[in-house]
Amino acid sequence: MQIIKRVKDVQDISRWFRCEGKFIGFVPTMGALHEGHLSLVRRSKEENDRTIVSIFVNPTQFGPNEDLQKYPRDIEGDLSKLSSLQVDTVFIPDNEEMYPDGFSTSIDIGGIGKVLCGALRPGHFNAVAAVIAKLLNISMPHRMYLGQKDFQQTVVIKKLVRDLNYDMNIIVSPTVREHDGLAMSSRNVYLSGEERKASLILYKALKLGEEIIMSNGLDDISAVKKEMEALIRSEPLAKIEYVKVVDPYNLEPVQRVIFAAVICIAVKIGNIRLIDNIIIEKS
Repeated sequence: MQIIKRVKDVQDISRWFRCEGKFIGFVPTMGALHEGHLSLVRRSKEENDRTIVSIFVNPTQFGPNEDLQKYPRDIEGDLSKLSSLQVDTVFIPDNEEMYPDGFSTSIDIGGIGKVLCGALRPGHFNAVAAVIAKLLNISMPHRMYLGQKDFQQTVVIKKLVRDLNYDMNIIVSPTVREHDGLAMSSRNVYLSGEERKASLILYKALKLGEEIIMSNGLDDISAVKKEMEALIRSEPLAKIEYVKVVDPYNLEPVQRVIFAAVICIAVKIGNIRLIDNIIIEKS
């Protein structure tokens, strides 16, 4: 497994892979790897000749009051996990390598980055789009692998790839969950024992919303949201940031589910912000 810190070295390796006719899979991460990340790596290994994984805690996507300094980091543990999966290349740049002196280019992803989490984290998805654009230019993959848990992020990146004509495919894999339904997240390590139990309210609320829509065929989405919000509020440690039912392609709110929709929620459990979603498909 090659561990690389310089942009140019990864580009040279990617060019060499392509010259050999190898298909490249790419998994972007911010480290603190869990089974959700590793499932993406395994899929990339299965579907491509070479797999590149990046580990970079992107500072530009954190707001002034967010957890950049406290964001979980475990480089040694991450490398051990990736080595056991026989990843070909791991890219671990520092901030100066990704954002050298004089860097000032930005991307405005548009309205799709200003709703849901974007409404609460101004500029976040523009920063995500910019770092992904850089990582794609560095790794030059044929396929990039993302997890469904960060649903808005997958929609933003699909728009980026479509708008800027990247010649590659995006593969979104289902959310990987703990045995009790909690979506795996690097931030779960912040949860105390009591908060860990309380966090199950997110998945319970999502399953409730799914059940109401699928069994009753309700066209009134506001009624679904009220039921979900009431359940979440029954948990004393939970504070709702949003419960939304949106179109899976443009994230616009839907009033009734015709073919497909996504229920997206953001909830604070104590001081820990958690997000989750579930895709609703009606036959």
